[in-house]
Parts: sequence; C-alpha cells; structure tokens
Amino acid sequence: MYNKNIKLVIAVLIIGYAVYQFTEGYIGNGIMLILLSLIFVFLYFKNEFILLAFLKLRKQDFDGAKKWLDKIKNPSAALVKKQEGYYNYLHGIMVSQTNMNEAEKYFKKAVSLGLSMDHDLAMAKLNLAGIAFSKRRKQEAQILLKEAETLDKRGMLTDQIKMFKQQMKKTAIPKQQYGQPTSARQNRRSRR
Repeated sequence: MYNKNIKLVIAVLIIGYAVYQFTEGYIGNGIMLILLSLIFVFLYFKNEFILLAFLKLRKQDFDGAKKWLDKIKNPSAALVKKQEGYYNYLHGIMVSQTNMNEAEKYFKKAVSLGLSMDHDLAMAKLNLAGIAFSKRRKQEAQILLKEAETLDKRGMLTDQIKMFKQQMKKTAIPKQQYGQPTSARQNRRSRR
C-alpha cells in the first residue's frame, strides 16, 4: 500500500507532462493526460481498497471485504481522515457480528474521525446505540438513537430506528424491580 501523498505526486507529474504536451502542440495527448491525472486525484480522496471492500459488503461477502481492507497496512499514512473513518466503519460492521466490544471501538473511532455521508454516520450511531443498549447503558443508547434520527434526513433508517425504539420499550424494566417495594412487601413491613 502506497502512501496517500504518492498519488498526489504522480498526479502533479502527469499534469506537468500534460502542460509540456500542450506547449508542443499535442493537444489531444495533453487532454488525455489531464484526465489520467484526475484518476489519481480521485483515488487520493477515495481509496481503491475501501471502494472494493464496499462492493464486497454489498454482496454480503464479509471475507472478501476483509481481504481488501487487510491490504491497507497503515491506515493513518495511507488514507485521508474521512477515509480512515470509513476504514474503521467497515471494520465495525464486519466485527459487529462476532465481537461487540471491538465493534464499539471501531464505530467510536469512525464517528470521531468523521464520515462524509450523513446516513453512514447515522448508521454508525445506530450501531453504537444498539451496543450501548445491550450493555445496559440505556441513556447513552437513547442519546445516540436521537442523534442517528436527526442525521437520517433521507429516511433510509426509519424502519430500523422504529424497531429499535420498540425493542427498547419492550425490554424496559418495571419500576418495581428498581428497588421500590411492591404493595405485598409494604404490607409485610407494616405488620412487623
């Protein structure tokens, strides 16, 4: 895996050679070289291995996605900040099937680094809410759920959010189990 800055250096060199082609009168070559340099600029902001991992995830091929992500050896040197967020986001999605603690770590790092799409950030926060709720941190789960709901402007996650809210209501513990005595316990204490 190459450092992200090498892609920019290659793009600058190609643009320089394109300018040379323009001065020599080879306009077609110059235009083609500028288009070629735009590919390297695009790949600076959108890492090719992350794009391939997204394609594998769309096909539910977790092993294939992991294979592409494992090709990125040093994410902080090879990726732009937002792409590093997506790197952690993808790892969180894949690990959430097996290890909740590790998935929580990946999702928190993805949220802190930032994701460019609001619905991706909403999905990460919804996953964090689910993890927090499963660890009996209901207030944190509610906060994350509200943040996910506000980030989901296109309504892509409305069904998941509704289902999660219903699940939270179903598993709500009655007040009697929080330590407040029931009427039978109160009667026994008053008799003594």
